[in-house]
Amino acid sequence: MLPAPSAVRTAARERRVAPWEAGMSDLGHVLVLAGGLSYEREVSIRSGRRVADVLRAAGVDVETRDTDASLVPAVLADPPNAAFVTLHGGAGEDGAIRSVLELLGVPYVGATPDACRVAFDKPTAKAVVRSWGLNTPDSISLPKETFHDLGATAVLARIVENLGLPLFVKPSRGGSALGASIVRSADELPAAMVGCFAYGDTALIEKYITGVEVAVSVVDLGDGPIALPPVEIVPDEGVYDYAARYTAGHTEFFAPARLSEEATQACTAMAVAAHTALGLRDVSRTDLIVDAAGRPYFLEVNVAPGMTETSLLPMAAEAAGRDLGALCKGLLEVAARRG
Repeated sequence: MLPAPSAVRTAARERRVAPWEAGMSDLGHVLVLAGGLSYEREVSIRSGRRVADVLRAAGVDVETRDTDASLVPAVLADPPNAAFVTLHGGAGEDGAIRSVLELLGVPYVGATPDACRVAFDKPTAKAVVRSWGLNTPDSISLPKETFHDLGATAVLARIVENLGLPLFVKPSRGGSALGASIVRSADELPAAMVGCFAYGDTALIEKYITGVEVAVSVVDLGDGPIALPPVEIVPDEGVYDYAARYTAGHTEFFAPARLSEEATQACTAMAVAAHTALGLRDVSRTDLIVDAAGRPYFLEVNVAPGMTETSLLPMAAEAAGRDLGALCKGLLEVAARRG
């Protein structure tokens, strides 16, 4: 005879084992973290709401919490069997909140704190994937202090001379295209740098690659990382900025992307390779540009992909014929087994 469910849950939490290992078939109580204090707070709240909704529809007992002073006491009072982190930017992707979850003994979906720190810093991530032989646009990263101390005019002139035009400027950390812009002429670069520094202390200036913008999500449900179909991104205004990302109707998406079979395979292989090279686990999303010759270029990787109604991972899951709730539940099960 199986023990009573309440006794099983208590035993599972005390021994830090998943509930099905104690004789239950369901995942049990899980926590979705959303919100935070980064510039991407509102997007995070929307992602968290979406994940919580699809998990509830899949029969999971879900609690949603912000990362404020009430989080640690609440987790200590009622430890979840696993957590799903939908925090974007800042502590959600730099590994900080995951370090806290490890201190609390709560297994979570996604990369370890160390892997997050490498992936979250775009110049570092580019260096790692380049060392694995992956294409990534030539670039330079400049802290605000260096930019000012060495003389902005002289430094910017050398950047244009060495990298050419057009360029793409973005903060070295963060997401949702905040502080990012295309520079098509030299006189646009100073304003782009100022806009970038409003969202971070270091700017990444890349050679702009003209081509098809795609995102490739990678998931690992315990059998190794696999890529979901690439999603092609076609913003109405030509730039996939914050409004284009999160305002319905501002961007057209094609899932799967309208690529040749060879280009599609190259994109999915690059996303899995980046996921592996950066030491990620469970889930990630790699952003790429595919040039006219069908060659993909790595731009950046996201360790906490957006899960809103206009986000790319849910589109990729649908294109692959996967139910989003079942996918999220499966990721939580993997995390809970890992303990």
